Amino acid sequence: MLTLAFTTFTSAQLPPLLPEKDIQSLANELSGETAKRNLEGLARFHRQRGSQGFHAAAELVVERARAYGLSNVEILRFPADGKIFYGTQRSRPPWDAEEGELVELKDGQSVKLASFAAAPIVLAQDSESADVTTELVDVGNGTKESDYAGKEVKGKIVLVAAQPGSVQDLAIGKYGAVGVVSYAQNQRTAWWGENDNMIRWGHLETFSSNPTFGFMVSLKVARGLRERLAKGEIIRLHASVKAGQHNGFYEVVTATIPGADAKLKDEEIAFSCHLDHQRPGANDNASGCVTILETARTLQKLIANGTLARPARTIRFIWPPEIEGSVTILNARPEFATRIKAVIHMDMVGGGPETKAVFHVTRGPASLPSFIHDVAWSFAEFANRETYRYAASGEAKYPLVAPEGGKEPLRAEDSPFSLGSDHEVYQDSSFGIPAIYLNDWPDRFIHTNLDTAANIDPTKLKRAAFIGAASAYVLANDKRFGQPAVVVATPASAATGDGKLVFRRNPAVRGPLTVFGYDYFLDHAKAAGVATPKLLSYKSERSDGGLYSYEALNFVDGKRNAQQIADALSAEFGAVPLEMVVEYLRALEKTGVVMRNA
Repeated sequence: MLTLAFTTFTSAQLPPLLPEKDIQSLANELSGETAKRNLEGLARFHRQRGSQGFHAAAELVVERARAYGLSNVEILRFPADGKIFYGTQRSRPPWDAEEGELVELKDGQSVKLASFAAAPIVLAQDSESADVTTELVDVGNGTKESDYAGKEVKGKIVLVAAQPGSVQDLAIGKYGAVGVVSYAQNQRTAWWGENDNMIRWGHLETFSSNPTFGFMVSLKVARGLRERLAKGEIIRLHASVKAGQHNGFYEVVTATIPGADAKLKDEEIAFSCHLDHQRPGANDNASGCVTILETARTLQKLIANGTLARPARTIRFIWPPEIEGSVTILNARPEFATRIKAVIHMDMVGGGPETKAVFHVTRGPASLPSFIHDVAWSFAEFANRETYRYAASGEAKYPLVAPEGGKEPLRAEDSPFSLGSDHEVYQDSSFGIPAIYLNDWPDRFIHTNLDTAANIDPTKLKRAAFIGAASAYVLANDKRFGQPAVVVATPASAATGDGKLVFRRNPAVRGPLTVFGYDYFLDHAKAAGVATPKLLSYKSERSDGGLYSYEALNFVDGKRNAQQIADALSAEFGAVPLEMVVEYLRALEKTGVVMRNA
């Protein structure tokens, strides 16, 4: 009886915000299989920034975009040499690798421990060329000087539990090691450390003055090495690497569906993802890249054949390197920042049941209120309802199921603002572009060799594409869109002393302060002799220093005083002391990020 009542009630509900014929057209045309075929193509490439693999992936996206009939398809190129700045992003030189092999020399034989040719993930990003034969020394985590006490590592390779980049200046720079073997684990979730055969993607520091190489091995391999070393056995390794940084370019693929309204066609609703990652990098983030490509194919086809009217605004699709590409394009091509009125960002949207993923429709920060998040959530809620009905009863008008995919309900979550991908670039106050963030979390295979196409669900890809396509079509046609939100200011009556300080942002410093491979604030704070503000490491039950500092800067607008900013942060994330906010704002002033009002 309850099931019958539920079915009768939900079947009477109409789709939100769009005519049902448009919903039907999108649901029928979107193909999870087409998206997954494209994903299988991208997952073949080791897509590091500026690399040959990234360029091959970009060319694949360009070929598909042109085949689908999109307009203005091109690869934008921006010089990257480690010296040029794009706003807050210090351009990182491209990195390419030709080969990398780690073998153990034992009893006159060579036992291969890692091979770049077989699995590129085993060679840490930003490794430099090397050809060395030496001993292996276990230094535990490797991030503290005490880890090296009583151990001779000069001229040797260190075995560490931490990421290669976090030990390189200590192990290589201070103690003279020649290379790193790391068994760092992936992000901590309920499944952390459960599979000891997984190999984690490794990173060295792009701008370290102690260049070296790093190999990544599984926890199982590392345990065997550690046990043998603990018994006093000498382990000799030969490491050969041909890799390194070089001057080159950031590449950003972009394409459009032109708008029809003479007054609005120069405004844009943009889709974003990030094209770079290690091979295979299927959910992170080939899934987001192919889902916006499938959205583009579907909208273009339906518009071209007259099923959907051409939208008033232009819809743009952008495939950059993560974060650094978005900061670069918005600074190097400021017209993009002017034209784009809203962003739909997809980063990890295809995780099937094996990934243990939960799908999130993530809202923007309180510093940038916008109705666009409610638009996306209305379609996600509709998909939740319809896909649950189908899973529970086998009947639904809009099951949003791919023939080769699963039949589970979507169960999307309406989630608060979080950091971690390109959406934070657009929503930084120097650009002020509201963004919808569609993403999976947790994902037990993220950043490992098991993030493969086999774990991607075509049904999930179709559902993410549906939410994105429907949201974009609404936003591209809403004539009222772009009007400023009404924000109720925090009362200033309680402000005294330092709480009355008012700052405005320096318009010359555009972008979030922590970007990829470079921290603008910490670098400039060191140069200015500014101590690290306590806010950066502050934690509450609801948040941490990253969110507090991001939003503290976002709330700086030349009108709010320090007390109002502290109050706004406390309302959004949990209580934060005023003195921490003031200390951070003064540090931002000394580093030139903000200026004090007269």
